[in-house]
Amino acid sequence: MIILAEDKAMKIELKPEDEQLIQKRLQSGAFHTIDEVIHDALTSQDAEEDWLQENRDAINAKIARGLSQLDSGQGIAGDLAHARLQERKAAWLAEHKRS
Repeated sequence: MIILAEDKAMKIELKPEDEQLIQKRLQSGAFHTIDEVIHDALTSQDAEEDWLQENRDAINAKIARGLSQLDSGQGIAGDLAHARLQERKAAWLAEHKRS
């Protein structure tokens, strides 16, 4: 519970789909209270934002390199790129399934 003043708690309204997500997390057994679910979600979001800030330059450099490659005609067709990604995903899943 977030306390805004000595005796006032924060109230929020959730969309039905957000309530369902919270219930799903509670039913998984990983969390015991709604507070735990919300705290975990906010902590995860904060960590993602920190990671993005720490890696922003590298991400932007990779995007710039990719755009430069496209400009010089080094791109590949979308369907081929999709097929390659699907293959890499399948290989990754197979490798991690064994672990």
